[in-house]
Amino acid sequence: MTAPLSGVEARTVYYEDMSVGQTERFTHCVTDADIAAFAAVSGDYNPIHIDKEYGANSQFGSCIAHGLYTASLFSAILGMRLPGPGAIYIGQTLNFKAPVKPNDELTIEVKVEEKIDRGRRVRLACVARVGETVVLEGEAQVKAVKKPAE
Repeated sequence: MTAPLSGVEARTVYYEDMSVGQTERFTHCVTDADIAAFAAVSGDYNPIHIDKEYGANSQFGSCIAHGLYTASLFSAILGMRLPGPGAIYIGQTLNFKAPVKPNDELTIEVKVEEKIDRGRRVRLACVARVGETVVLEGEAQVKAVKKPAE
């Protein structure tokens, strides 16, 4: 399994340097290995995710990735790029819209919607797409890192 942000340098965007409308995105091709690894970590071995015959006979025509696997990619971008290392997750809403299948190319995007000075909280819109299709959307709240004194 390849980490979705492997080879991407982590960076911290300090609360003071963030602006409403600021975005970050990356793409990742979902593999059978990603799905198997998530099943192993989560303990969710539902056959819709891991049994090719079961998936082929399902309403989707193939296996699908775990919804929370796709959601976990929001964590990757929030923890590594915007706001980045040091940020603390406070909350997340999720609205699942469509399945994600092996070999789908996911685009994960977060956008700063609001900065809340008290507690350096940031509200971000989160969207995952396969092509033009929104497969998952929601909103995250994180506590951003304070800029060090110079």
